Amino acid sequence: MLCMAQPLHFRSHARSHPQPAPGIHEHAIENLRFIRETMERSGSFTAVPGWGGVAMGVTAIAAAALAERASNPRAWLVTWGSAAAVAVGIGLWAIWRKIRAAQLPILGGPAQKFVVSLAPPILAGGVLTIVLFREGLVRDLPGLWLMCYGAGVITGGAFSVRVVPVMGACLMACGAAALFAPASWGDAFMALGFGGLQIVFGAVIARRYGG
Repeated sequence: MLCMAQPLHFRSHARSHPQPAPGIHEHAIENLRFIRETMERSGSFTAVPGWGGVAMGVTAIAAAALAERASNPRAWLVTWGSAAAVAVGIGLWAIWRKIRAAQLPILGGPAQKFVVSLAPPILAGGVLTIVLFREGLVRDLPGLWLMCYGAGVITGGAFSVRVVPVMGACLMACGAAALFAPASWGDAFMALGFGGLQIVFGAVIARRYGG
């Protein structure tokens, strides 16, 4: 009888497993989340300008105010072209500062993928600008610019932090609305897209990922 009781006693102990403490389980989940976010950032271009983006947005709002007073389409185009050049300069300077502060590689890796993906829609927008301006279709330029820039931000944002593609989608939506809106609303849409959206998302990027 004693020999028969011993295996039962052994099986009862074998089936009982100590349950992990809730605190240990939660700590393990936090560690896994930290590792996942670290791996995502290591393969992402995190040097997207935050406060630099805000400055770019302010430039666009100022350009919209000046463009409304342009005496002819050529002066209007020059105003926005000058503002775009200033914004590009601000963006490049802000990206360079952020890369230098984070000690990230300038060439190769996520930075190269970001630039290569961003460039084609921007270049396409530049070529189409010449064509539309030559054909006298200036009214379509605000929507075209917003959609091309938004498309570039989305494609480049595939190699960047999550908020960047969201900004690109908002810019494209703003551009689509501008294409179907009255021509007189063009500057307002660009102030909203290149100005307002750039300021809002620039502030979010600066807060979450540094300036």
